[in-house]
Amino acid sequence: MTTSPDSKLAAHWVPSPNFEPRRDGRVPDTLILHYTGMESCEAARDWLVNVESKVSAHYLVDAAGAITQMVGETERAWHAGQSFWSGETDLNSASIGIEIHNPGHDFDYPPFPDEQMRAVEALCLDILGRHAIPRERVLAHSDIAPGRKRDPGERFDWARLARAGIGLWTEPVPLGEDAGLGLGDESEAVAELQRDLKDFGYGVEVTSTYARGTETVVEAFQRHYRQARIDGRADRSTRETLKRLLAIRSGVSV
Repeated sequence: MTTSPDSKLAAHWVPSPNFEPRRDGRVPDTLILHYTGMESCEAARDWLVNVESKVSAHYLVDAAGAITQMVGETERAWHAGQSFWSGETDLNSASIGIEIHNPGHDFDYPPFPDEQMRAVEALCLDILGRHAIPRERVLAHSDIAPGRKRDPGERFDWARLARAGIGLWTEPVPLGEDAGLGLGDESEAVAELQRDLKDFGYGVEVTSTYARGTETVVEAFQRHYRQARIDGRADRSTRETLKRLLAIRSGVSV
């Protein structure tokens, strides 16, 4: 059991009782970023260390950039919940979770302050320096739980992290006037979109029909990678941005 922070950047060690061993000897190969979704950071911290909450995270970053560690990185924190990515359903065993204090969509969803983003960037680099986490497995909570979760949301600056070498990113293809694919559409173009989303890691069925499940996954993709418009419609901008990311992941220049 960890009795002191793993990261030298953690100013505070406030242990949570909500953890257990990682299953099957897993080591973390995924980094998941969340927002707290609570009005105060103090309330979020108290909840994450409350035995009755049944939730926790490895780290918490407050608005001023102070970092608190609550669960050791070798342990399985309870932050991902019901989730899926690239065939993995036990994301808690596979990941390290960072909670970033922000009240979230239910409380006016303010911007993430610069000092907080600097701390998140430094903490991510620190974690990535100690664990073999591929850039494509630095994910949003909304990526692994589309529809159920929206955090850290479309105001989170993923491009900034990418400039520091954190996560997979490409400049989104500009918005156009095309209506794109949407609910009720049935075509090979829909199937191609679903195959691309599935290949990228999202939990989506390839059915050739644009149903609510596909719309929800497209919303999650847009919230992370094409933040200018979050509407669940797969316009050219969304589809081509996804194609670019798949190419970059494969080592192809775009």
